[in-house]
Amino acid sequence: MIKICKLLFVFSFILITCPGFAQQIKLSNEVKQALNQVDTAQIKADITYLADDKLKGRLPGTEGYQMAVDYVVSQLKALGVMPAGENNTWLQQLRLRKAFVHNAVMTTNIGGNQDTGILAGGYAIYPNPALPEVKITAGLAFAGYGISEPGLGYDDYTGLDVKGKIVLVTRGTPDKFSSSVAAHVMNSTQVLKVAAEHGAVGVIVCSTDSTARLPNFSRGIYSALDKDGNVVVSRIYYSDQIKVYGSINYPLFNGFLKDFGKSLTTIMAQLKSGQPNSFSINAGINVSYFSTYQDITSYNIIGKIEGADPELKNTYVVHSAHLDHLGISTPVNGDSIYNGAHDNASGVASVLGIAKIYKTIKRKPKRSILIVLVTGEEMGDLGSGYFAKHPTVPVKSMVADVNTDMPTIIAPLLSITALGAEHSSLINQVNEAASYLDISVEPDPEPKQARFTRSDQYSFVLEGIPALHIKYGSKTADGKNNLNDFVAVWRAKYYHKPQDDINGIFDFAAGKKYAQLNFLIGYLVAQDADKPTWNAGNIFAGK
Repeated sequence: MIKICKLLFVFSFILITCPGFAQQIKLSNEVKQALNQVDTAQIKADITYLADDKLKGRLPGTEGYQMAVDYVVSQLKALGVMPAGENNTWLQQLRLRKAFVHNAVMTTNIGGNQDTGILAGGYAIYPNPALPEVKITAGLAFAGYGISEPGLGYDDYTGLDVKGKIVLVTRGTPDKFSSSVAAHVMNSTQVLKVAAEHGAVGVIVCSTDSTARLPNFSRGIYSALDKDGNVVVSRIYYSDQIKVYGSINYPLFNGFLKDFGKSLTTIMAQLKSGQPNSFSINAGINVSYFSTYQDITSYNIIGKIEGADPELKNTYVVHSAHLDHLGISTPVNGDSIYNGAHDNASGVASVLGIAKIYKTIKRKPKRSILIVLVTGEEMGDLGSGYFAKHPTVPVKSMVADVNTDMPTIIAPLLSITALGAEHSSLINQVNEAASYLDISVEPDPEPKQARFTRSDQYSFVLEGIPALHIKYGSKTADGKNNLNDFVAVWRAKYYHKPQDDINGIFDFAAGKKYAQLNFLIGYLVAQDADKPTWNAGNIFAGK
């Protein structure tokens, strides 16, 4: 089985990196002409408005975010897109809950001796968006990375009884896992889910970095709630069964292991090599804390472009992007408005560009297109997570999501990486569209960034919908192919900073090409009578 998986990986790598394998697509003259309707001046105008200081960073629940909503809706109306939100409107309403933790106390009971001093300053407890008060005493177990993937030949829970216990886990994955698989299995939502499925009542993430600081929750952490007040999307909560989610620092974790005759260095070497090392701990833990809440109302925007086929028009290809950003926060060089021009006004402008292409095509594709601009991405993919779980169309009618988040249009678009496409047949449409535009397709150049799970496409994947996110590759016009170095410098200055405004670095021609590429990927899927499928045996198949 392992040999077969290696052969499949090598073959998929060849398909991704060699555009020559892609079938040359044939487009009608109407579609070719429509591609040129994407206007660099309009892309700039959309970004300029959405990133203007008067929108104050587009934080959900604020007047600035509402101004962004009103602008996008007016643009979609002008482009002939039909409303597809709730009650025949453009909007889907959701409730975002900001949770704060208070009076968090954690003590241990080792060998019958309860000691609060050993934990002083060494732990942090996340707030609970569903349980205002928690007080629990439970046993402990160490569950490695907290991963349970027998199909991948790795399971930290094999032979480990964690029912009623709080599990200690470390962040990471075996070296053999691909970047997107690693990003998925180490995502907090997945770790909490796996722990709950094995009967645990809490999860504590243990730091293996002696220089790392504990997380700071003083500003609160957001989750999304449904209309009945139930938590629908959260990176800190899975179910009422998991009553504790927290962190402990390196000194405390290392001390625990030494007390029980374990070596952190040995354990981590085994885990990285793909050899689980899990065990019960002869100790108890006591945790108590309170959570308080602030709730706000926010909105997703949903529009529809109806397909031409009588049957397939009832199925949808989604083009998504997040509309929100960080609002007003800590000043940097005297500026406190986090405008989010690249992140993600540029992505919204790209999706509006896609809608403009469709406006000029009389003969629409077979399937319908959903334009979905979501809220709360910066808070943990909350708007997309809510929509994917509670869509305004039947969930099984959505066949694919093509997500657009921070295209990083700062240089000519010569190569891309298609995050997530390697898991499904969507790689075929990616290769075909990229080949048509003379763009190379590369593997993820930054696998340690876990980018596959850090944007809205991941919400659709978790609901079993093949999805991808197009990011820049490394190719440059001078042949040095070191664009990542330039991006790293750019990111340090602009990413999630007030400096990300319209006065930064932009290549609007690259923005046009990016919109054309994403349109073509979605259009090819919408024209295909066969819907995208997960690769056989893939980790996301059967979600």
